[in-house]
Amino acid sequence: MIDNTERLTSHLKGARKLSDPPVCALDTEADSLHRYRESLCLVQFAAAGGEPVLIDPLSIDDLAPLGRYLSTATVWMHGADYDMTMLKRQFGKLPPVVHDTQIGARLLGARRFGLGDLVKEYFGVELSKSSQKADWGKRPLSGKMIEYAINDVRYLLDMGGIITSRLRDLGRHEWFVESCEAARLRVLERDDNEDDLWRVQGCGKLDRFGLLCLRTLWQWRDGEAKAWDRPPFMVANNRQLLEWSTEMSAGRNITLPRHFRPDRVKRFRAAVASIEAVPEADWPERIVAKRRKRTREFERRLDALLKDRDKAAAKLDIDGSLIAARAALETIAAEEAAPADLLLRWQLERLGIAEGRA
Repeated sequence: MIDNTERLTSHLKGARKLSDPPVCALDTEADSLHRYRESLCLVQFAAAGGEPVLIDPLSIDDLAPLGRYLSTATVWMHGADYDMTMLKRQFGKLPPVVHDTQIGARLLGARRFGLGDLVKEYFGVELSKSSQKADWGKRPLSGKMIEYAINDVRYLLDMGGIITSRLRDLGRHEWFVESCEAARLRVLERDDNEDDLWRVQGCGKLDRFGLLCLRTLWQWRDGEAKAWDRPPFMVANNRQLLEWSTEMSAGRNITLPRHFRPDRVKRFRAAVASIEAVPEADWPERIVAKRRKRTREFERRLDALLKDRDKAAAKLDIDGSLIAARAALETIAAEEAAPADLLLRWQLERLGIAEGRA
C-alpha cells in the first residue's frame, strides 16, 4: 500500500524505467454505496513489467505525481467508463490513450465479458466477488479486500496483450483503437453538472404540479442524504419519490415508512408544505419528446439497416449493437442526423455506408 506522496513519487519513477513511454493497468474504487458524495478511495496500479500495488488517495496529500505519470501513459482498464470518470474528476483530464479490455473482448465475440469471466477464460483463474460492495472508505482494508483490489489489475496487461494479438489476427485492431478513443472522448465531453437530475426515469407521466412535487421531494432527499452522509437511495429510492409525487398530484396523503425518524418526517412535511407557496408560473415544464413519424419509407430504411447490421454481425460473430445500436439506426433512417455523426468509421464500413449517407 502506497500511502504518502514520497513513496508514490518513488514508485512512479521506477515505473517509468520499466516502460517508456509509460504503460500501465489501472482500476479505481470509490465509496458511492456508502457516502453522500463519493470520493476516490483506492487506485489499483500495475506498470508494465512491475508488480501491482495499491495507492491510497485517502492518506496521500498530493496525487499530482500520479496525474503527471498518467498524462503521458497508455492505460489499460476494464469497463473503463466509471474509472475514467473518477480520473477526470480527480485530475481534470484523462490519459492520452485508454485501452478497454471489455471493448476488445466484445470485438472478439465474447458474450460474457466481465473481468471475472475473461480472467477465467484466458487464465483459468476464478476471481472472488466477495468485496464488490465493500466500503472502500474504511481503513484498514481487510485481506480479502486487498486481494480483490489487486486482482482487478493483476491480469489486465497480459489480457490486453492476448486481446491485442487476436484483434490484429482478425484485422480488428483499428476498430478497437477507434472504439476506445471514442469512449474516452465521451467521458471528456460529458457534462457532470446537470441541472435536471431530479427528472428521474418515469417522470414523463407526471403533470406540471407532479413535477413540482418531484423536484421538491428530490431536494428534500438530497438534504437528508447530505446531512446523514449517505447515498440518497438510502433515504428514499427514485421509485418512492415518483409514487409520492403521483399521490400528491392526485391530492392524496402520503404514508411514510415507519423507520423514518420524527425529525426526518418533520422536514418532509415542511418540504411538502412549501409547495403551496410556489406560483404556477414557476412549476417545471413538461418535456415532451418529439414523436418520430414512422412512415412506410422510414420503416423500409430501418429494416434495411437492421438487416445489414445483423448480417455483418453474424459474419463477424459479434453482438450487433457493437456495429450500431438500434436507436442510432432509427435516427439515421429518419434522416435526423448524418450516419457519420453517430457511427465510427469502422461501423460505417461494416454497414456499407459511404460519405456519411445511408
